[in-house]
Amino acid sequence: MTLRAANPPLAIAFMLTATAFIAGTMVMAKSLGTDALGPPLHPLQISHGRFLFAFLAIASVAMVLRPKIAKLNFGLHIGRTLFGWGGVTLMFAAVAFIPLSDATAISFLNPVFGMLFAIPLLGERVGKWRWCAAFMALVGALILLRPGPESFQLAGLLALGAAVILGMELIFIKKLANREPAFQILLINNTMGLCIATLAVLPVWTMPTSEQWMALAALGGLMAAAQACFVNAMARADASFITPFSYVTLIFATLYDLVIFDVFPDWISILGAVIILSGASLLAWRERKLRA
Repeated sequence: MTLRAANPPLAIAFMLTATAFIAGTMVMAKSLGTDALGPPLHPLQISHGRFLFAFLAIASVAMVLRPKIAKLNFGLHIGRTLFGWGGVTLMFAAVAFIPLSDATAISFLNPVFGMLFAIPLLGERVGKWRWCAAFMALVGALILLRPGPESFQLAGLLALGAAVILGMELIFIKKLANREPAFQILLINNTMGLCIATLAVLPVWTMPTSEQWMALAALGGLMAAAQACFVNAMARADASFITPFSYVTLIFATLYDLVIFDVFPDWISILGAVIILSGASLLAWRERKLRA
């Protein structure tokens, strides 16, 4: 992939667009996992649709660009894809039962878990500021889980599990990032993801309704578009600068929840989200300071 000249304003525009698309995928997943468009689809089938239509979109671009495939690190690709598929599937299962804003906020824990996994797996050292950021984010997640006998969100554990698994995916992404072009990583990831998702969905696959087919296509298309915008954003600005703008996903998720599902976050959701975002922002700030 050709390196782009630094362009922070354009990078921000790409990242904000990506956040709108990512929140849109959550809306599609929630619609498919509930009875909004017909009998609810299994999370494995929703995940399969995400990889199927994202693969078709990315493969179409590849046919036009005809990128040269460099030396593949199959082990890293398999690990990244397995954890990515597992995390996405759990997240799609979670959004069917809890508000989009809660699931999205909990998903922002994945860089925290990525940081924790990097200690034994990448040999990284973690200072007091990053430990403080991790603690804040985990406290926010605990609040969102509502640890009480009458208010506990069991489905929130699915979102928390997704954040853990996606945090592990970050380790593989870090290892791949400096070894292969970004578009190649996307293409291989979606190709392998489609193979894994196809095998996993066979026992639970059912014929979707016409509305569900359209939603599955929209889900895959939105995910492919989000990935493309994300890659372009990262190519035009330093990661520590542009990453905090991804938190706007929470705003879009809350807006979509309100307009489409008539769900407005209560004070517990707002408090938990604010604490998680504060921890994530502190982590992003510390990473930027360390790189500087």
